[in-house]
Amino acid sequence: MPISTSDLVSELRARAHAEGFAALAIAPATLPPEIGANLEAFLEAGHHGTMAWMQETKTRRARPDAMWPEAKSALVLAMPYGQGIDVFARLGEKSTGVISTYALNRDYHDVIKPRLKRLAGWFAKAAGADVKVFVDTAPVMEKPLAALAGLGWQGKHTNLVSRQLGSWFFLAVILTDAALAPDAPEQDHCGTCRACLDVCPTQAFTAPHQIDARRCISYLTIEHKGAIPIELRRPMGNRIYGCDDCLGICPWNKFAQAAEEVKFAARADLLAPPLRDLLALDDAAFRSLFSGSPVKRIGRESFIRNCLIAAGNSGDISLRPAVESHLSEASPVLREAAAWALQELAA
Repeated sequence: MPISTSDLVSELRARAHAEGFAALAIAPATLPPEIGANLEAFLEAGHHGTMAWMQETKTRRARPDAMWPEAKSALVLAMPYGQGIDVFARLGEKSTGVISTYALNRDYHDVIKPRLKRLAGWFAKAAGADVKVFVDTAPVMEKPLAALAGLGWQGKHTNLVSRQLGSWFFLAVILTDAALAPDAPEQDHCGTCRACLDVCPTQAFTAPHQIDARRCISYLTIEHKGAIPIELRRPMGNRIYGCDDCLGICPWNKFAQAAEEVKFAARADLLAPPLRDLLALDDAAFRSLFSGSPVKRIGRESFIRNCLIAAGNSGDISLRPAVESHLSEASPVLREAAAWALQELAA
């Protein structure tokens, strides 16, 4: 006797939990027109910065079924990565670097993708359906799909918020040509709270639910190549890879689940790495330290640039020799960042 659709989804949810996912919800493989309109407005304003791929893939990004016309349903999954770390306490240790919580151990792509493929493979066989899997590597708007599926809502900081999981979780998507009953969308529960907007060091939010990536520290330290605008350097503090402020301040994170996956457990050597040690990294040492880490993908030049800015913001004059060593770098970006940092330390 063939398995019923409801039994199939129940079994899939059980298997998802066994793979470490905290939740699975279903949405249609399409998005409301306003999602595409909001994306268009974001791009027209230039708020995507140098992320040209967002413009190039906007049609597929706005509608998953434009990327795969046969897709009928989206299975959206969440995997917690929270560490229970005091985000703001680390910012006070100015002679050390702060790496975003999600990047304190293994690259989530490498951890989640094999599990997602196992789930999708089982579902494809059991349902007799075709599937495609996505973990932040294709033009799929995971957050709007997750909100449509009922996993949470997009907060005023544009990230997904869940009443059960807070915000410290990764999203993954399985598209399928199987027609599945969708879950109910979640409602917005931010109310009048604007803590995430007010805490942003660089005032990257132009309005609730709107962000200018060009001012976002996560964008500046990870996606942006070249020199960082002078006026945004001091607000960066000692953040050298990403920024967690808007997540850390959110009151819904009192419900956040800690990561069960040991590969997401924070490495002790990355919790508060001394800037002096990081500034001494050559390319081989950088690659070795961040082997298997998402930090590795930005390359040594961007990473050392970030560390030089952090050193300039540290007020620690003992870092001057470590900074001066970069005045002879081949990269003009690093030479300029080192000169700026020395000027700040001399002030």
